[in-house]
Order: sequence, then structure tokens, then C-alpha cells
Amino acid sequence: MSASAKTLRALRPFERLSDETLFVQAALINGQWRVSDETRPVVDPASEETIGSVPALGARETREAIDAASTALADWRAMLPQARTAILRRWHDLILAAREDLAIIMTREQGKPIAEARGEIDYAASFIAYYAEEAQRVTVESVTSHLPGASMSVSRVPVGVVGLVTPWNFPSAMLTRKAAAALAAGCTVVAHPSGETPFSALALGELAIRAGMPAGVLNIVTGDAPIIVGELCDDARVRAMSFTGSTEIGRLIAARSAATVKRLVLELGGHAPFIVFDDADVERAADIAVAAKFATSGQDCLAANRIFVQNGVYDRFVAAFARRIADMTLGGGFEANVDVGPLIHERAVEKVEAQVRDAVARGARCLVGGGRSALGPRFYAPTLLTDVPEDALIMREETFGPVAAVTRFATEGEVIARANDSEYGLCAYLVTRDGGRIARMTAALDYGMIAVNRVKITGAPVPFGGVKQSGLGREGSRHGLEAFTDLRYVCLDQG
Repeated sequence: MSASAKTLRALRPFERLSDETLFVQAALINGQWRVSDETRPVVDPASEETIGSVPALGARETREAIDAASTALADWRAMLPQARTAILRRWHDLILAAREDLAIIMTREQGKPIAEARGEIDYAASFIAYYAEEAQRVTVESVTSHLPGASMSVSRVPVGVVGLVTPWNFPSAMLTRKAAAALAAGCTVVAHPSGETPFSALALGELAIRAGMPAGVLNIVTGDAPIIVGELCDDARVRAMSFTGSTEIGRLIAARSAATVKRLVLELGGHAPFIVFDDADVERAADIAVAAKFATSGQDCLAANRIFVQNGVYDRFVAAFARRIADMTLGGGFEANVDVGPLIHERAVEKVEAQVRDAVARGARCLVGGGRSALGPRFYAPTLLTDVPEDALIMREETFGPVAAVTRFATEGEVIARANDSEYGLCAYLVTRDGGRIARMTAALDYGMIAVNRVKITGAPVPFGGVKQSGLGREGSRHGLEAFTDLRYVCLDQG
């Protein structure tokens, strides 16, 4: 069912939006906004208020979106790279112009503090700016011929229609990191955003239309995730799938995509070790640990999950870390100076509670926090557990919440073994001033990304991704664009 713009807008306009037309309650298929009689509510995790709804679409509408993307593919891939660049640049500029409105939408549906939401909009836009330029750098390389009378070349060509499945913790940046790379490569896109945070994706879709994105090039389908994602996996016209989310769901997508032999880019779970050595500046290490653990309320695959501190500085680090955690402000995303917001849903809170109970039952000490806040059922106080045993759940499972688990270690060899003892291999953090140790540790840690004496390491030029059960492929950098291309070899007879 198609709808006019008037029928698509908010049941209740978002407070503070300067452009209410960015709050869209419809799916985007072939350049048209689509509604349905059946809808799914979207809830503000801070207030638990229903803030709107999106169409509960299914297999038929997903096939229509794939049809549209398939039809649009020929013209989009044939377009001069400079023309695709111009559209992507306009999209980037419109996103930055709407930065405050986009941040408000994100905070309402995701819960993160508004300052973090603004930062994510900047981060999301940076991928579009980067790939707008990379679109013009997909080049042909010549090959020295080993055959008489033949010339040879290798080029990168668009893989085709790409299915994107994006998470709720970074609802804008994860869409642009995937979509900008695919679009720059000459692919068309069918995206399925998380049901918890669809409005951020739909607002980006509205801005893409305004930027001149041709109909069918970018489609956004809301509704039942298993049905929509299943259709994307099963349809042979979808030549690649890119997913950010849990390892469990990533395995299911990989298995279901096997029948059509799709290209896969999977950014999956993390269980990051954070390692502090005796030679570290303890106060700086505590600052880094707070940032690595509590950003996005701990709901981040890069979050420091297991904090290993060498015996010589253990007590001083714990004291410094505890002071900082106790000083953190818990609250709604629009309140001033909030450090930690609500968790996304009740299941997330229950998981954190179970991990804390388990750790304490096994001998860990809870020094700060340790329970829900009176602010509301989805608010969990920033928490510090110390002397956490190796067999505690929090040392084995990703937390995705504002709980820091600290444990001791004695030697370099011991902490390498313990840090690597995980099915995950996304990111690791290292705090030390010893150059030789940095070289040894970064060579020994089995992780796709390693942060040394700092927190922020991501960005558009960076190949983001992990090893082991943390995923396949890389996002960002030129490698992120190459993931959506195939190599084409041409051998030309010169006779």
C-alpha cells in the first residue's frame, strides 16, 4: 500500500524536531513510502512510552524491494562514479544539516545520551563522505601477460544487490558504514533496520531521497526480522549480505545464505579484554577503562568486558576506577551531563542482573552499583565487580550493559592465554608504557583490532572487524568497498 506524505508522519510529533518530516513511519520501497494495516510499535527505553510505529512487512514486500533493487542495478552500476559521488556528497551534507533532529530521533528510540547521539550522526556522515571519494578510486589494473599476443586486465565490478541488516545500538552509523560502501561500489541495497530503532534508518532514507538517490537504489524494509532476512538470504538475486549483530544470528545468516553462495560481511559479537600492566599510568588507565566500558551504556561490541590488571597496580587501579564509576550520572538521554542511559529492553536488563548475581555468588565483590535504578525499569546503575573468578558468566559471555568486571593477573604469558581464551576476537585494549611489551602483546593477542593506550580507534579509513566467531570481512576503509565488488579478469587477443 502506498501512502501520501501527509499520512506517514508521526502520530505524535517528536518534541524539539525542527523538521518533523524526518520522523517517518513507513518503509521505503522503490522510492515510495509504504504503509500497512499491521504495524510494530517502537518504544522509548527511558520512558517506556510508545513513540510511533512502523509497517510490519513480510516476504511479499521484501521481494518487491529486491525487485526494485534488481531493476535499478543496471543504471546505478553504469552511472559514472563521479555522478554517484555527487549524490553521496549531497546525502552527507543533508545529514550534517539535520544533525540535531537525527540525534533527537536516535535518543528517543535508542536511549543513548544526546551528546553520544550527535557524535554518532557525525560518525555516520563520515562514512558517506569517505566512500563518496572512494567511488572514484575503483580502478583497473593491468597484468603482465604470460601468453603471447594477449593483453590482460583485472577490474572490480559491483557484486549486485546487497542485503543489509543493521543493529539497534548504532542505528545510523551501521547503516551508513554498510550502505555507503555498497552504493559507492555501484551496488543497490535492501536494508532491514532493527525493530527497536527503525526511525533513524528511515530518516536517513528520507534524506537520501532528497539527495537525489534514484528509486530502487536504496530500499528500507521494516517488519518481521526472520521473514525479511530469510527472504534476503534465500533470493539468488541478492549477491551479498552484510550483518551486524550477535554471533548466534550471524551463524544462522551464514548457514541460510550458503544455498545461494553469497558474499558475507559479518560483524558479530565481542568480548574485549582490557589489560593493564604494572608500568601503566593508573589514573590514565582508569580513564581509558571508563570510556571503553560505559559508552552507549556498555551496549557496544567493542566494550571492555574482561578487565585484567597486573598485581602490582591492582588495588590502585580498582580504587581509581571505582571513584570514576561512582561519579557517573545515570539518566534519560536528554538530561544534562548524563553519562549512562537506559538499556534497550527488559531482556538486556535481565541478562546484566543474571551476570552480576552469578559473579557475586562465585566470590566477586560488588564495589559500586549492582542493581536497577529508581529512574525506571530499564535503568541499571553503573556497576563495578572486582576479584571476578574465571568461571563467572561475565568472563565467558558478552555483557552488553554497564557492568565492569575486574580480575588480577601476574605475568604476561598468563594474561595472553586468558585474554585469548574466548570464541570472540573483535577488539582488545592494552595499557602499558613498555615498547617491547607492546610489540609482543599486539603480535600475540588474537584479535582483529587492538587499541594501545587509548579508546577510540574506529573511523571511516579503518578496516573494522574481527577474527574467530567475531565475524567475516571488514567494514570501513577501501576494504569495506572491495567487499561489495567482484574481480573481473579480461584476456584480450591482440591479433
